[in-house]
Amino acid sequence: MSNNFATCDLCDAHKADASGNYRVLPPVFRNFGGLEKFCGPVVTVKCFEDNSLVKAAVDSQGWIDTAAGRVGQVLVVDGGASLRKALLGGNLGAAAARNGWAGVVVDGCVRDTAELAREALGIRALAAMPMPTEKRSEGQSQVPVVIQGVRVQPGDWLYADEDGMVITLAP
Repeated sequence: MSNNFATCDLCDAHKADASGNYRVLPPVFRNFGGLEKFCGPVVTVKCFEDNSLVKAAVDSQGWIDTAAGRVGQVLVVDGGASLRKALLGGNLGAAAARNGWAGVVVDGCVRDTAELAREALGIRALAAMPMPTEKRSEGQSQVPVVIQGVRVQPGDWLYADEDGMVITLAP
C-alpha cells in the first residue's frame, strides 16, 4: 500500500460520516519510530503491563499479500494506557521492522527510544518509560479493543502521518 495519503484529506472527505466506520484517534500519541507516515491493516493485542503477546506478534510475519501487492500491517496494542511499564522496546522494535510490520501503536509506553527512532517503522505511544514489563503470558490477540475511547477492530485500516491517526474499514 502506498503512503500516498494525508490524514487531513481523509478527515475532509469523511467529516460528515455518522456510520462509525471512520474514526480519529485523539492527539495524545507521540512519534517514537523512524517513520512518521505509515498505514496498513490492523492486528490487535490487548494486554496490561505484560508484553508477551506483543513480542509474539512482532516476532511473526508482519505483512500480508493482497491483490495490490505486499502490505505491512499495523499492530495496535491496547495497554490500558498504563504509564508504569513499557510494552515495546528496542529489541521488539527491531523485530517488528525486520519482520515487515508497517507500524506499532501502543496505548501505553515504550522504552529504548533512541533505538526505536532508528528503525524503519512507524511507532506511536503515549510516553517513554524505562521500566520493562512482567512476562506472565497474559492478554488477548485479534480482539476488538478501545484505544483512548476509540473502537479499533482487527482488519480495520490505520493511517498515520504528521497530523494524526485515523481508523477506517478496509479500503
